[in-house]
Amino acid sequence: MRGVVMHAPGDVRVQEREDPTIVHPTDAVIRLAATCVCGSDLWPYRGIDAVDGPAPMGHEYAGVVEEVGGAVTSVRPGQFVVGSFFASDNTCEICRAGYQSSCVHRESLGALGAQAERLRVPLADGTLVATPGMPDDTMVPSLLAASDVLGTGWFGAVAAQAGPGRTVAVVGDGAVGLMAVLAAKRLGAERIIAMSRHESRQQLAIEYGATDIVTERGDEGVARVLEATDGLGAHSVIEAVGTQESMTQAIGATRPGGHVGHVGVSHDVSLDGRRLFFSHVHLHGGPAPVRRYLPELIDLIWNGRIDPGRVFDLTLPLDRAPEAYRAMDERRAVKALLRV
Repeated sequence: MRGVVMHAPGDVRVQEREDPTIVHPTDAVIRLAATCVCGSDLWPYRGIDAVDGPAPMGHEYAGVVEEVGGAVTSVRPGQFVVGSFFASDNTCEICRAGYQSSCVHRESLGALGAQAERLRVPLADGTLVATPGMPDDTMVPSLLAASDVLGTGWFGAVAAQAGPGRTVAVVGDGAVGLMAVLAAKRLGAERIIAMSRHESRQQLAIEYGATDIVTERGDEGVARVLEATDGLGAHSVIEAVGTQESMTQAIGATRPGGHVGHVGVSHDVSLDGRRLFFSHVHLHGGPAPVRRYLPELIDLIWNGRIDPGRVFDLTLPLDRAPEAYRAMDERRAVKALLRV
């Protein structure tokens, strides 16, 4: 099969890879309808994360089940399914508490490489969720978004306790940040401040529910949020980048007693313990437990209540994956979808 392999920073190739097979009786093999490039894929692409030899890429996926192991009971061949970037059994004590991305048996789908024609999904019963029927082609992007960026933005909004009567600020205007805006709106937030300097992303944020746009960053961005909230700060702030600047900005824009949901993959972030202590700010986040939200998100998409697929502003065939990486790296695209 064809699949994307990263050989070195900036060196992404589509090449022949071995077809996946059932390894364990709890596995399933799916034929992908679509996959995509994630913002987190850019960390190794830019040389910030180490590239350990040729590595299969991709952890977002949606497609049709082709084969299941003998122990799989919840999905069957022919069903269209969506899964999380971490496989989980969905039965352990951690999973039952709603943190499937820290399942005691978790496995990374990124290590298996979802930017490909087919994918082996471990722990299929606990990882995959079937759609009510076979989706039409126009719905596939939204279902694919549920595999990561929608679920991650949703977790960020939940972790920040976005809801009725609350002012929410979103730090980061990438795909996860835009999905956090959508989630905050759906959760009933009264006011949503999107922090963005890019006009096209600002427009999509407004369409997803943002009521205010702040273009400044760092201390100036914090000052603008404080100014807009009578000097108090937002009740809920979603940090969707993962840098020192974005985390400092998120904490600074939060009012005492407020909540920060941090879902940007952290890179060289350190916190001033004394400043955090006196801020009375709650911090919660980490790798999103997407599996917790998949049934609800699929239902919302299936019934036309949300349209997260609009976050994909570039669609290319799988064979042009290197172009998709370049477009996202150069910020010519928010998120690139790869048709298989």
